[in-house]
Amino acid sequence: MPLPIALNDLWDLPAPQFMQTAHLLCQFQAENNPVYRAWIELSKQQIDQVDSPIKIPFLPISFFKNQEVYIGARPKTLFESSGTTQDIVSKHWVADTTIYEASFMHCFEQFYGHPKDYCIIGLLPSYLERKHSSLVYMVDKLIQVSGHEHSGFYLNEFDKLNQLLQQLAKTQTKIWFIGVSFALIDFSTAFPQQLKNAIVIETGGMKGRKEEMSKEELHTLLRNNLGVANIHSEYGMTELLSQAYSLGEGIFKCPPWMKVLVGEPEDPTQLKTKGRGIIHIIDLANIYSCCFIATQDMGELFEDGSFKVLGRADHSDRRGCSLLLV
Repeated sequence: MPLPIALNDLWDLPAPQFMQTAHLLCQFQAENNPVYRAWIELSKQQIDQVDSPIKIPFLPISFFKNQEVYIGARPKTLFESSGTTQDIVSKHWVADTTIYEASFMHCFEQFYGHPKDYCIIGLLPSYLERKHSSLVYMVDKLIQVSGHEHSGFYLNEFDKLNQLLQQLAKTQTKIWFIGVSFALIDFSTAFPQQLKNAIVIETGGMKGRKEEMSKEELHTLLRNNLGVANIHSEYGMTELLSQAYSLGEGIFKCPPWMKVLVGEPEDPTQLKTKGRGIIHIIDLANIYSCCFIATQDMGELFEDGSFKVLGRADHSDRRGCSLLLV
């Protein structure tokens, strides 16, 4: 089926065209995505008068756990969220991985430059130990594009990783070092050092592995152990094809094709463009699933569109999510 937009226009989307593009995709998905269409009908929301982001119907993210959210025939590529064997994980069927690759490559270039400028290191043990991780897919592609002989994943090889970092420090090689939080804690505690030539990005991942700590405590520990001025963060999820990045202080910024709103905790359908509430994400790269996702995260949204993540919402499963259960 023909798309209402040209994909290449997304990556440098001018701010004034964002709403027009979002409206076109809202109509396209309401017509062609059975799950999104049913949610709009059952929740009695309207799309014929959508003229601002706060009027767009957002699909509760929990639907990715009990529904197959895609347009057209079932795609061949499946990304799954993390979880224990008892958990019901989210499943994101991705029709075109080239859209995902274009999204994270353009996002990387916007925030960090070209991957070839770095030795890219992934410390993602919990993600590497399971299949269908969108994060592993992204980092693997970045490693390939980097082309550096030492770019790669390091599972639990702390000694080997430490030796590599020391070697790269001597040659003043720029490092893009992304890791799951508990692994970064374990490594930096075992091998504290001064990574003056590195950008360190934590991507969350403490649940069920270590005693919970605040982001501020985590970043302070990592800054002290790794000798960097700031700890960066990546905000992404299985259900999205785009990421927001924080370059420090926990303040995230979105690429041009992604936007955050917040909903009132008592009634998440009441959306606003600043303040505290439940994070709602417009990800225009999610063309063949759903571009409009109501998450289960609490956040604070600022006037310039940047935001902070404050934690999980108390009522993680939004009321009404059982409407489409079969």
